[in-house]
Amino acid sequence: MPKELHTGTTTLGIVCKDGVVLGTEHRATMGTLIAHKSTQKLFKIDENIGLTTAGLVGDAQLLARYLSAEVELFKLKRKTTMSITAASTLMANILSGRRYYPYWVQLVIGGVDDEGGHVFSLDAAGGSIPDDYVTTGSGSPYVYGVLEDHYTANMKLNDGVDLAIRGLTAAMSRDAASGNGYDIAMISSKGWVPVEQKTIDARRKAMKI
Repeated sequence: MPKELHTGTTTLGIVCKDGVVLGTEHRATMGTLIAHKSTQKLFKIDENIGLTTAGLVGDAQLLARYLSAEVELFKLKRKTTMSITAASTLMANILSGRRYYPYWVQLVIGGVDDEGGHVFSLDAAGGSIPDDYVTTGSGSPYVYGVLEDHYTANMKLNDGVDLAIRGLTAAMSRDAASGNGYDIAMISSKGWVPVEQKTIDARRKAMKI
């Protein structure tokens, strides 16, 4: 990504035994300037699908609207929700179809369908890779250190939320382009549940971070 277009951020997605956790922080930067302190980087696409965004804000918002519309059209036509793999493939096709002036984003699509929980990391060229956990943005090296150390395959959603808080806190402590708060959501077979700020504050206090 060209330096003049680069924006720092931290996002993550974690597959848990009973669902998926998605999380971001709130800071948007323009070089060394903190341009915005309450930027939305976590988008609810459907009750079972979420999207996190890193990169240019305009491109990210456009793609979130695009995916939301396509998912809604799918529901109207098929009378069922779109699978996470299908949503990821659709977004990968959108990204790969714009060759000469690509979308300057790195995305995480996560959610729950009939096959369980999934997270996919998508790059600007349309690559789509599933994993148990992924993180994007300038703060991702710090998050990966936390995830590698603490992630377990059978962890439950509540433990996944704690891990997301740990990872985002580590990034915000060391990455100047990440900060100004948390945005975290849990997705399970029961649907989308945002984690309230007071809950995040209480969990941080309990973990002493």
